[in-house]
Amino acid sequence: MTDTQSALFGSHTHNNWIRLRTLIMLRWLAITGQVAAVIAAEWIYGIDLETGLISMVIGLSIIINLVSMFVYSNVRRLTESQAARMLLFDTLQLTILLWLTGGLNNPFAFLIVAPVTISAAALSLRSTVALALISACSVTLLALTHLPLITDAGEILKIPAVLAFGFWAGIITGIVFLGLYAHRVTSEQHSMSEALLATQMALSREQKLTDLGGVVAAAAHELGTPLATIKLVSSELIEELEDHPELRDDAVLIREQVGRCHDIMRSMGRAGKSDKHLKIAALQTVIEEAAEPHLMRGKEVHFNFGGEDSQTPQPDAFRLPEVIHGLRNLIQNAVDFARENVWVEARWSADTIIIRVIDDGPGYPLDMAGRIGDPFVRRRGAPNIAGQRPEYQGMGLGLFIAKTLLERTGAELSFNNGSDPYLLRTEWPEQCGAIVEVSWPAQADVFQQKGSRSALGENDQIIN
Repeated sequence: MTDTQSALFGSHTHNNWIRLRTLIMLRWLAITGQVAAVIAAEWIYGIDLETGLISMVIGLSIIINLVSMFVYSNVRRLTESQAARMLLFDTLQLTILLWLTGGLNNPFAFLIVAPVTISAAALSLRSTVALALISACSVTLLALTHLPLITDAGEILKIPAVLAFGFWAGIITGIVFLGLYAHRVTSEQHSMSEALLATQMALSREQKLTDLGGVVAAAAHELGTPLATIKLVSSELIEELEDHPELRDDAVLIREQVGRCHDIMRSMGRAGKSDKHLKIAALQTVIEEAAEPHLMRGKEVHFNFGGEDSQTPQPDAFRLPEVIHGLRNLIQNAVDFARENVWVEARWSADTIIIRVIDDGPGYPLDMAGRIGDPFVRRRGAPNIAGQRPEYQGMGLGLFIAKTLLERTGAELSFNNGSDPYLLRTEWPEQCGAIVEVSWPAQADVFQQKGSRSALGENDQIIN
């Protein structure tokens, strides 16, 4: 993972996410509701309220909103601390209003959970917990002390004590449940967005490498004839300049440099090998190309290819970046955790094409069995494997990227272990580690259908 990716995915920041205009509009909505509730209580239901104090509290919100609108830009985005302070003010303002209007006897007391829910959806867990504690303390204070609701006739409006306690417990429960629920859902959405961005970056990189390999291969193809001509002419000059050693040395140098150019072009085009006639290759070739970067990493990679019956020929597959990068990630994961061996198997029939990647490592942890393939999955209490896999970040992004890219081509993936964890280590089979199975229907677009392959046309020259 690059430094840029680490900075992007290494931590989940909550800075500059909320627009000031959004909180201003929500506050105007709250102010409108508060004014309407006060007017209805006094004029319709005849409740005697502390109108002066209530007007001052609501007026303070109006002043702050007007200042925010005219002093700051509408497109301004708030930092986490700024947003937390605004939500804290809303909580305290609502608490004071409720204290002036009957406390928990006021049916609008449940609205105190709103700032906590907004914080849980937009701010960090620390800010949300702090605001939730303040809200819980405010609700408890309102349950213990408040100004009573008194009608014009002198009647005190008060709910029974048991209902007041239930209302208090319900609000506390709502603060905890809604806060946790909103934070969890939002966190998963952000994680998925970041993981999908990483997938897009990986696919874009693979596409660029594929295109670059094609350009290099085409260049090597086009330069092959002139380089061969120069080499032939220089060899003839070497023979004819036997009596002129100084000139002969120059001819020898020309031939050596031509040979070096040939080797460089062949090396650069080795990974690509893709002119227009090689965009489609046998399934075995595509798998071996995906595995090639991990063949010399100290683990033995075994290939096993075969159809389920002799009547079904080996399918041809398109060299799609999604397939190459997805299979490469699966093989990399197997090589990283294998003790000595990795097996890459391919089976095909008239209906299904299956690829399995198996290793002899420890396999997937049992506590992660239901979450394999999800992004940002960390195993709790997992040992430090930095020495074994220095590039591993412990986020599960590799498997998520592979799973996402392969599923885009119509594949289905399953993850299993090759051994029973309750058996003794000496009883484990040779293929005892993780098993990843990738299966496509034979009619998937990633494969060249039988009888549909036609001439791809003449290669375009890259230079005139």
